[in-house]
Amino acid sequence: MTTDIVLNIVLLSFMAITGLAIARLRNLFPVAMLTGLYSLLSASLFTLLDAVDVALTEAAVGAGVTTVLFLATFGLTRAREKPVQRSRTIIGLVVTVLTGAALFYATLDMPHFGERHTPVHDHPLRERYLQTVSEEIDVPNTVTAVLGSYRGYDTLGEVTVILTAGIGVLMLLGVAWRRRPEDDEEQEPPR
Repeated sequence: MTTDIVLNIVLLSFMAITGLAIARLRNLFPVAMLTGLYSLLSASLFTLLDAVDVALTEAAVGAGVTTVLFLATFGLTRAREKPVQRSRTIIGLVVTVLTGAALFYATLDMPHFGERHTPVHDHPLRERYLQTVSEEIDVPNTVTAVLGSYRGYDTLGEVTVILTAGIGVLMLLGVAWRRRPEDDEEQEPPR
């Protein structure tokens, strides 16, 4: 086995262990921390798979912004998860298993991992990018050159969508944090 395959297996194992720990915990603070760890492990896996742009997005959004939003939400919620009815747990498990089975079935038509002759590797623009990127853009990394220059407007649009979503979530949290003094008076029990 090569080192890359061993690292992939180790990272996937840690991700599975982290996912199981998240599912078992009822205290929300460790869950928030473990989801940040899961995102970092996922970003590491994307880096090993040479998808550095996806790894950076996962690290920034998944481990960074999402963890901060989870922690900010703790001011609005309880520290422990409310107990769930047994029937709802079984329904959730059935839906999760069916979704996982459908996703697994969908992967059967995909090319094997690392296969050379796939539509991604045989696309006509691939050779053009690999040959002319250093002359046209003077960026040593082809992926960075394609995302930053050739697809710059698309990348800018994606970043704008993420920024807008983040601002929307912060605005929602800000509305919940600002409470009017008369709301507090209404909730006080009579003496």
